[in-house]
Amino acid sequence: MKIMKSDRLVAILLLLQRREQVTAAEIAQELEVSERTARRDLDALGMAGIPIYSVRGRSGGWRLLGGGRIDLSGLTESEARALFVATAPVATADTATPELRASLRKLVRALPETFRTGAEAAASSLFVDSRPWGMADAPSSPPPFLEALQDAVIRGVQARLGYVDSAGAESDRIVHPLGLVSKRPHWYLVAHTAHGQRTFRLDRVTAVVPSDEPALRFADFDLTTTWRALADDVERLREGVEVHAICAPEGLGFLRTAVGDNLHIGQAASDGRIPVVIHAPSEYGIAGHLAGLVEWLDIISPPGVRDHLGRIGAALTRRYSLPRDAPVEWTPATADE
Repeated sequence: MKIMKSDRLVAILLLLQRREQVTAAEIAQELEVSERTARRDLDALGMAGIPIYSVRGRSGGWRLLGGGRIDLSGLTESEARALFVATAPVATADTATPELRASLRKLVRALPETFRTGAEAAASSLFVDSRPWGMADAPSSPPPFLEALQDAVIRGVQARLGYVDSAGAESDRIVHPLGLVSKRPHWYLVAHTAHGQRTFRLDRVTAVVPSDEPALRFADFDLTTTWRALADDVERLREGVEVHAICAPEGLGFLRTAVGDNLHIGQAASDGRIPVVIHAPSEYGIAGHLAGLVEWLDIISPPGVRDHLGRIGAALTRRYSLPRDAPVEWTPATADE
């Protein structure tokens, strides 16, 4: 059992549950491994106590004894927990199919009863949100304290958290970890605190010291539902301004680069120009982003963005129409105008 990767173990068990029968060749193709590796994994599953058997002949393959109702009594408690830790990012992701989620529930029910609480906690400790924040970077390696915080979530204990906020202020606080979320390019901890429910970015965590004190966790808490509500609130804040504009086709690529995923593109008109909608946190901020695209972009609304662009244009004209050595009166535009 130790020679198998936990993610392959999980994948094979889910395949066996979803299908009446699988072959080593099908497993190899599904998991992108050799048939030899697939056969070795299947043999190891049997040796670990999973009730699987092979059917000989041209129509043969591998099946679960009892029509897919697994008895996972051959696993130790730590092995069962490791299995569901490996399953969580796949089976609880927002892209997971209903069949995959159902398979995970069946696996939990198949565990010895004394293992189920820990397995359910492990399976629900992570959520993968496939929608990145704007133009997110590629996923980086897991942050240093991910494993320690997941352990605290699964065991249901409090932890002392060292943290540096977005303003650079350092703090030390007691948190009640509820779950972990991967949303590119960052990992987040959802937790109860003395000031209510909070979200912490894991790359800003400087220390984690778990305790033996039980964490506060409501019976109806659901990580997926909670995170989606939090993410929707953030998106509403990020999209505080809706800018309507017309873009020349040759400027569309530059516009995409400037605003990323906050751009919604409409159908091109008969003259080739394209209506676009841009979401942004503020009128002044988006005006600064769009000022360099004036050659291709005509802002329709809101009027505040047009006003800011006018002031930016006037300031540019004053500064750069004078000789280089001429004195310039500095009158910057402000965001609260």
